[in-house]
Amino acid sequence: MIFDTSVWIDFLRGKKTGLADLLQHRILEDEKVFICPPIYQEILQGIKTENELVEIKQLLTSLDFLSLDPYFVAEGAAKIFRDIQRKGVTIRKPNDCIIAFYAIHFNLKLVHSDSDFDKIAKHTSLKIYKK
Repeated sequence: MIFDTSVWIDFLRGKKTGLADLLQHRILEDEKVFICPPIYQEILQGIKTENELVEIKQLLTSLDFLSLDPYFVAEGAAKIFRDIQRKGVTIRKPNDCIIAFYAIHFNLKLVHSDSDFDKIAKHTSLKIYKK
């Protein structure tokens, strides 16, 4: 599973949501949690203090990193964006297309609380985690 930044934010802020609890459970049980570059960046750019940075980076680097050629990803994400836009649907954040591309490419379910991913899933093979 890939957990979108929307879930990570709740988890790191200690919010009790079903999705944040799922992330916590998977981390505590040492189950596979995958992360891709845009999620890693979004999490790190929201950190306020050096102490938090050290602690959160330690947690993030214990996860399974997904790696692909950035130009391959850019092309695939742009295709997702264009294909969906042609159907009259606009994705607000291009990073969501990048994250979706990673999930699709690696055939992983995406756990999220961001409506753009539901739009992407409706028009692509993106698999969304459902409670």
